[in-house]
Amino acid sequence: MSHHQARVINAPPTILLYDAAGGSSVPQPWAPNIWRVRFILNYKRLRYRTVWVDLADVENTLRSINAPPSSIRTDGRPVYTLPAIVDPTRGVTPTILSNPSTIAEYLESCYPARPVYPSGTRALQSLWVHYIQEVFARPLLPIMVPLSHQRLPQRSQSHFQGTGGLPPGPQREAAWAAVKEQFDFLAGILAKNVGDGDGIVTMGREVSYADFALCSVLIWIERMAPHDGWSRVRGWNDGCWMRLWERCRPYMDEL
Repeated sequence: MSHHQARVINAPPTILLYDAAGGSSVPQPWAPNIWRVRFILNYKRLRYRTVWVDLADVENTLRSINAPPSSIRTDGRPVYTLPAIVDPTRGVTPTILSNPSTIAEYLESCYPARPVYPSGTRALQSLWVHYIQEVFARPLLPIMVPLSHQRLPQRSQSHFQGTGGLPPGPQREAAWAAVKEQFDFLAGILAKNVGDGDGIVTMGREVSYADFALCSVLIWIERMAPHDGWSRVRGWNDGCWMRLWERCRPYMDEL
């Protein structure tokens, strides 16, 4: 056995994170649902590496590793979406999971050091994350989905449900105005923490899963709409989104 082979065999097992590549040349993580998981892995300092999956290959790839569906349609058909993780570190059989909320709760339960759910906050944080997904981010979809589509690798574009997007002008500005309403509201909510908290993070003074869910949306805007989107958002609400970004920056590794 060569020295290199011995090193490979003795290497500690590593969690695999299945992610969708954005960008044309170097793979770049961009999807907010996947960033939520990447943030937790980084924050907990867990060993992991990214497996890049073309969007056209998601279902076949996840079926091939026996990942469970991320959800089930009303007609009973399974839906396969990223992220997924494979964790070979906790027993004979690897743990294989999909759905970001399921993965987040698994990582918190199995790796309790450096908790992302401070004691007694799991219910409130789960509700916050649901709000971010279903209410806060919804006005972004008509803007961000087409822009994301344009920045995906060519093969992914045919699989991704993108459209031509909103043309510059009043319609586009109205869409951004609807987005800003959501940011204004949330900025007011976070400001309630000023005094007994720092007014930047959701749980007072320490970052948590709620902040990672919100910052994941900021990363989506910054990566897929740097000029039309992030240039606007970073200046809104007296720069509070840039301050949140900076608080989360130490956990933005892309391993």
